[in-house]
Amino acid sequence: MAKAVLMQGNHACAEGALAAGARFFAGYPITPSTEVAELLARRLPQVGGTFIQMEDEIAGMAATIGASLTGVKSLTATSGPGFSLKQELIGYASMAEVPCVIVNVQRVGPSTGQPTSPAQADIMQARWGSHGDRGVIALSPASVPECFSLTVEAFNLAEKYRTPVVLLLDEIIGHMREKIELPEPDSLKLISRKKPALPPGEFLPYKPEADGVPPMPAYGDGYRFHVTGLAHDYTGFPSGANSTSHELIARLHTKITDHIDDIVTFEEQQLDDAEVAVIAFGGTARTAYAAIEMAREQGIRAGLFRPITIWPSPEKQLAALAKQVKTIIVAELNYGQYVDEVERIVAGQARVISLAKWNNDPIAPAEMLAAIAEANVK
Repeated sequence: MAKAVLMQGNHACAEGALAAGARFFAGYPITPSTEVAELLARRLPQVGGTFIQMEDEIAGMAATIGASLTGVKSLTATSGPGFSLKQELIGYASMAEVPCVIVNVQRVGPSTGQPTSPAQADIMQARWGSHGDRGVIALSPASVPECFSLTVEAFNLAEKYRTPVVLLLDEIIGHMREKIELPEPDSLKLISRKKPALPPGEFLPYKPEADGVPPMPAYGDGYRFHVTGLAHDYTGFPSGANSTSHELIARLHTKITDHIDDIVTFEEQQLDDAEVAVIAFGGTARTAYAAIEMAREQGIRAGLFRPITIWPSPEKQLAALAKQVKTIIVAELNYGQYVDEVERIVAGQARVISLAKWNNDPIAPAEMLAAIAEANVK
């Protein structure tokens, strides 16, 4: 039977990583993500894993990549300033197709900002933070139970598609405490990276299979292979050929976009008859749950669309939503980021309003209700 406990979001994330099979963590303490590292420092040795506090955020990301290359499911955790420092190596993991999970418990920025205040201002950085073109997967939990389940899912997606996956918590969700039922380990669906079926002499380390993803041996399995951030051909060695860069960079996208229905998840509430839809995620979705109920009590037909997968965007669902409702309110704790993505997808099919807040406080239900009521009148 599942075990019910009261748990913090950051701790649920750490327990989810262990349940997913993670056995390596490297990182550097930073508010408000430090509890992830603190718990894993205690728990990883108990399950035969390794915890290492590195000298800085860059080294934490490098060690995470290195551990993954040995066949171990690996993660790091950070917040905004550390996430910025990790970007070059996140791009390296994308180019070298090294599966790993990066937990970012967002806080107010830029720079040091407000370390203990909630924000959702790393949304676009999660997508575009590293230079160059690549596909990206980023997930956003809105509850303590989801901190657990989406951490498991983040590892599954990282392993399945050989890509770094970003888990975007915010300070609200990371420090919230809720009841969570921890599942029995054998009840979880876990995915591990594909291993090569060919003998070492015939194996090409970056030759993709039909799903666009190459098998991945671990260092020490008997397969010799070269890993680089340079554009490389199927052998793994650098190549300056136009065709190599064209095919490789395209595949870094299509191995994700070709499987969009497998990757994208979302939640809908009371949208069947809605005229006003709120788009909210993470801690802001908690406000939206209350504001939607309050609006309904006032006779306003409002509903919620919550993207759980932030990247890739739920384009198909948002385009359909725009044809169904009159107004979309994008609520987020930043100066207005995800609203630009929504406007791109909606393309004038519905009116889009930004409800952005960046003053250290979450959006209150009354604030969101006021925005819904105003949108309903216009």
